[in-house]
Amino acid sequence: MSDPLYFRQLLSGRDFAVENSLARQMANFTYVVGDAATREVLLVDPAYAPEELLALLAADDVNLIGVVATHYHADHIGGDLLGHRVSGIAELSRVVDVPIHVQASEATWVTRGTGVGSPPVVAHQPGEVLWVGAIPVTLLHTPGHTPGSQCLYVEGRLMSGDTLFIDGCGRTDLPTADPGEMYLSLQRRLADLPDETLLFPGHFYSPEPFATLGEVRKKNVVLVPRSAAEWLDHFG
Repeated sequence: MSDPLYFRQLLSGRDFAVENSLARQMANFTYVVGDAATREVLLVDPAYAPEELLALLAADDVNLIGVVATHYHADHIGGDLLGHRVSGIAELSRVVDVPIHVQASEATWVTRGTGVGSPPVVAHQPGEVLWVGAIPVTLLHTPGHTPGSQCLYVEGRLMSGDTLFIDGCGRTDLPTADPGEMYLSLQRRLADLPDETLLFPGHFYSPEPFATLGEVRKKNVVLVPRSAAEWLDHFG
């Protein structure tokens, strides 16, 4: 039986935006997830070269029905990145009319950083589910790196943005970050996901582009502390 899930992991600077030195340096992952039968898909964190991403979708004969932002930082959805203009959802929205799904607590930051209004930005509450054809995509609110950071859980896969990497986690020393919330996201909000879940991070910061949560839980130092005080002492 063919896999009902359509899923692609695309690396900036390699699979798209090849000529963009900033994209190569930042090593962001963009994801395409959807229903293989209906050919409907979501685009997750489309930064650097949205027109190239749309061309990839067209070449694969899939229909974009929405965008999901894991968080508001420019290397994930476009905007100003240390004085560099990064293309993203603003440029994408001029070409296609699709909703951009964010957590409610992230909506203001997304619109402020990109200039994209509401609509197309659509605010969601934690735990809401987006349906792409027959495929459910659960939006897990995981604040810490930013107030409205979210992970996407779909068919045994977790697209974690900058909440959790295979090695380490997103920074908590940036404006709007909260180390205490990051501890809760890592140790409680993601705790019920089974070890066989495949973790797909927001950056290519480790030798492998994905791993099981079981492997990550054994090796990732940010998951070792078992109390908030211990975690804050080491990583806060």
